[in-house]
Amino acid sequence: MTASLPPLPGPPDVGKVRADLTLAPVGEPEQLRADAARNRALLLDAASRLLAHCGAANLTMESVAAAAGVGKGTVFRRFKDRTGLLIALLDHRETLLQAAFLSGPPPMGPGAAAAERLHAFGPAVMRHELDHHELILASRTDPLRGYTVPAYRLRLSHVGMLLREARVEGERELIAHTLLGSIDATLVHHLACQRGVPVERLEQGWHDLLTRHGAAR
Repeated sequence: MTASLPPLPGPPDVGKVRADLTLAPVGEPEQLRADAARNRALLLDAASRLLAHCGAANLTMESVAAAAGVGKGTVFRRFKDRTGLLIALLDHRETLLQAAFLSGPPPMGPGAAAAERLHAFGPAVMRHELDHHELILASRTDPLRGYTVPAYRLRLSHVGMLLREARVEGERELIAHTLLGSIDATLVHHLACQRGVPVERLEQGWHDLLTRHGAAR
């Protein structure tokens, strides 16, 4: 006879979750000296110019070194590998998105009802993923790593907190994972770019999911 599965841990205290919601990088956080930070900014500026010109597929450590006027070893010491470079490029773009849903104006930021913030969050993330899909997909060499980086954990905590405040019933952590999975960059890119599904229809799918879970606007 199969034993029943143990329940998931209970949802964290809302106040604690809200206090813990701070800007989180796409990759692992890194503390840099002032000179190292300047060098990192120089390299990322060069990489951003190359990215706009040749796309993520053609972005190499060697080309970044040449564009920044430094040795190739400098780029490898700073970012370790190409994936590390791509993740660092994503950090700035992710920071802007995080600032919008953590402290920006309503309806996505504080000041709106939890359900309203949830409905605004999905379309904003979806369009963010579409705008940066090439960079996001190129950085995903480990499919499981995306669930453990600080940026994803922040999104998960944020959605979970809003689900709780909106009084959504059920396993909120699993619901939060499901909601975020529906707007993941890979799926959004496949549906919008390969299947030709209008973005407005994808956004409506997000609203429908929320409504089915009891977070109607």
